Order: sequence, then structure tokens, then C-alpha cells
Amino acid sequence: MTEEMIRMIRLGRQGFHCSQILLIMGLEARGKENPDLVRSMSGLAGGLGFSGEVCGALTGGACLLGLYAGRGSAEEEEDERLNLMISELVEWFSAEYGSAYGGIRCEYILEGDPSARSTRCPGMVLGTYNKVRELLVDQGFDLSGGRP
Repeated sequence: MTEEMIRMIRLGRQGFHCSQILLIMGLEARGKENPDLVRSMSGLAGGLGFSGEVCGALTGGACLLGLYAGRGSAEEEEDERLNLMISELVEWFSAEYGSAYGGIRCEYILEGDPSARSTRCPGMVLGTYNKVRELLVDQGFDLSGGRP
């Protein structure tokens, strides 16, 4: 078991959800904490407020890409590659998990079984985290926080 997986499992046991775990891991890689940002990610949990819609690992992964490539102030510009990276993430997630579980909605992935959160979600969160990191590195981003 990797160090990242152990950290993610610990965060899950502390009550954090997929989308929150992804942002916590991304912030930690940058040597930062941001409780407000982590708190805001609660809205993505369980497929958008536990409505069963789009998986929080996928939407959290898109937000993690935005943490690196999005616009954070009036003086900043959004990196032109952000939407391309998000599109690649969605394509990958759909092929990797959507095809296995009949879609990318949380309710499809869990198949109505809340206990599947402990069996399916950790691997999906780790896979998404690794894919986001791969996309960022491929585009020249410094995972410790710098832009290319």
C-alpha cells in the first residue's frame, strides 16, 4: 500500500469525502492548508450533496486541476490548458471507472450500496489523484505549486 493510499484512508476515517481528500492531498503537496477550500468541497460529496450525481472523485479531480491552473485573482489568467486537462480527466475517468460501473454518477458506482464507499472509492480517489498529477506534470506544472 502506497503512502498516498494510507494518507487517503486516514482522511476518509476522519470523515472527509472524496472531493475533500483530493484537495487536501493537493494542498499538502504544495505545503499549504486551506480549511475554507476543503470545506467548500463538501458540496461535491456523494455526487453533489449526496444526490448521487457526478462522482466526487471526478469533480474533486477537476477542482484539483483548477487549483494549479485556474484563475485565483483579477491579476491572474486562467491557464489555457485547464479545460483540456479537465476534458482528458473526464475521458480517462469514464473509460477507467464509468465503463466498469455503468457510468460516472455516484449512484451507479455505488449501486445503491453505501458500503461500497469503503471498497470502491479509495482506489478511485487514488487513481484520480495520480491521473491529475500525471496531467499536470505532462503540461509542465510544478506539483509543489508553481506554474510552468
